Amino acid sequence: MKPSSSLQKRLGLGLTLGTTLLWLAATVGAWLVVQHELNEAFDSALEETAQRILPLAVLEISNRENPSEAQHVATLKMHKEYLTYLVRDAKGEILMQSHDANPKIFNQQPAEGFSTTKKYRLYGASALRETVFIEIAEPLEHRREAAREALLALLLPLLALIPISLFGTWMFVRISLRSVLAYRRAVEARGVGDLSPIHVARLPAEIAPLAEAVNHLLERLRKALETERSFTANSAHELRTPLAATLAQIQRLHHEAPEGPLRLRAAKIETSLRELTRLSEKLMQLAKAEGGGLLSETPEDLIPLLAHVVDEWNHNSGHRIELHLPTQTSVYSTIDPDAFAILLRNLIENALKYGAADQPVEVSLTDQALLRVVNGGPPVPEPVLQRLTERFVRGNSETSGSGLGLAIAKTIVQGVNAKIRLVSPATGRTDGFEVCVWFALASTVEG
Repeated sequence: MKPSSSLQKRLGLGLTLGTTLLWLAATVGAWLVVQHELNEAFDSALEETAQRILPLAVLEISNRENPSEAQHVATLKMHKEYLTYLVRDAKGEILMQSHDANPKIFNQQPAEGFSTTKKYRLYGASALRETVFIEIAEPLEHRREAAREALLALLLPLLALIPISLFGTWMFVRISLRSVLAYRRAVEARGVGDLSPIHVARLPAEIAPLAEAVNHLLERLRKALETERSFTANSAHELRTPLAATLAQIQRLHHEAPEGPLRLRAAKIETSLRELTRLSEKLMQLAKAEGGGLLSETPEDLIPLLAHVVDEWNHNSGHRIELHLPTQTSVYSTIDPDAFAILLRNLIENALKYGAADQPVEVSLTDQALLRVVNGGPPVPEPVLQRLTERFVRGNSETSGSGLGLAIAKTIVQGVNAKIRLVSPATGRTDGFEVCVWFALASTVEG
């Protein structure tokens, strides 16, 4: 599935891109206006220059001894001329020209008004009843250079605007979405069993109905789960007394019955009642695992709890359990002691029940709060291994069981924000089955 993109990222980039495009569009529009105004200003300068020079040129020509002789106007100081001009008669003969003028760039016959060639903008004017003409030429490159400089002046601020706009938009969106981010963190921080309402102040109007709907859904789910857990716990609890009484009567009947079919039938009923009692106990453990109270208010040392549970099982299993404790004297975690005991009992019971009878069960705890329970036996196939933590699912074994032990263990692990992994063959072996549980390590203890 394609990962979803951040709303903050989309808004930041989208608004910045939109601002940049609008700025570019405004820049292009402004440049077109500036270019038009520059052309008008340059044309006006051409016209004004022609009208200023022409009377002076007519006066100069009329006062010469030989008016038809071409004259170069000397410059007072060498410089690059943007404007060059020719003064000609009606036949096109040159009477006067600026010092840097090139006759080839002008029209062959003088004419009044504006005209444009590939490289020059020309303006012509006449005097003395169109007997004297002046044409002034300006390079178009001069105008293009001015237009480029105007465009560059408009675009340069955009280089600074883009990062500033991106940063400003990003910060504004982040501040605006601060309550949404707080709501996301509140949802992410929830444990598996925490179904209490999520309250975050000042959510946007678009998100508030969604948050309210989520809280309503959590409330309905919490009530449904509480009803289910209550039914499971109450049913298991109510069954304990009649089951114990019935089991006692069946055991008495088994001892009093004579050898024969009746005694065999009583033995089978006793076995079934024992299985039903164990199932009732498992259901009570499952109800506790799915309920609250799996975390302790203060960190608990796991080493004495582990040693006590293992010692209890060794008395009942003929000391088949090998315990390996960490080098340090204490390993603290926030799991509730009762929840840890239920978890450990189910893992050990599973290892003893389904593991090889001639091999010990290894139970170890590391300094980093890693619990490992390893038993011997043939490897478990991968398809079966992936489903072993589901309810009422058992491995390929003829050993009787409820199929709830690993499901209870997984429920407790999820409720305390720990991690569980099933491995077969066991680590470093070619056979066996291994359960690894990583607890959240608590560094300090409140005294």
